[in-house]
Amino acid sequence: MQKAVSHAQTNVQETTKMAVVASLYVAVTVMLSVISFGAVQLRLSEMFNYLVLFHKRYIVAVTLGVVIANFFSPMWWIDVPVGGIATFVVLIICRLVTRNIDNIVWKLVITGIIFTISMFTVATQLMIVFDLPFWQTYGIVAVGEALSMLVGGVTMYLVHKKIDFTK
Repeated sequence: MQKAVSHAQTNVQETTKMAVVASLYVAVTVMLSVISFGAVQLRLSEMFNYLVLFHKRYIVAVTLGVVIANFFSPMWWIDVPVGGIATFVVLIICRLVTRNIDNIVWKLVITGIIFTISMFTVATQLMIVFDLPFWQTYGIVAVGEALSMLVGGVTMYLVHKKIDFTK
């Protein structure tokens, strides 16, 4: 009986952690919506992508946050499915690529680079919807993502010194 209660408490704790992260992603994106969407974007909520380096539960949490936040996008009809799927896939790739790396700084750097490269999905959406030139749009969106991930990486590195995200 005690084992069942302990398991239920663990499930509630896991679900709560995931809900908090998803909610924070949405809140930061929507509060800063003027810079979170469009051809020039600086989505600071992308810092939560780094949580996947600490625990696999954050794959679902961040993906859910992206999906919900993208409903607030002017291009929600394409941002929700494409952004959600792309985020899910890239989070898995980051977790797999960095799983055997012990140095947290290298994990953060590699994840930042992978997410920056992945911005071709956003550039493609903007090219299709607004007839923007792909390479120029990709460059602008990738620079915005790189800046978001740089700020987020430093932030998560400092916060991780105080909070153990693996638990």
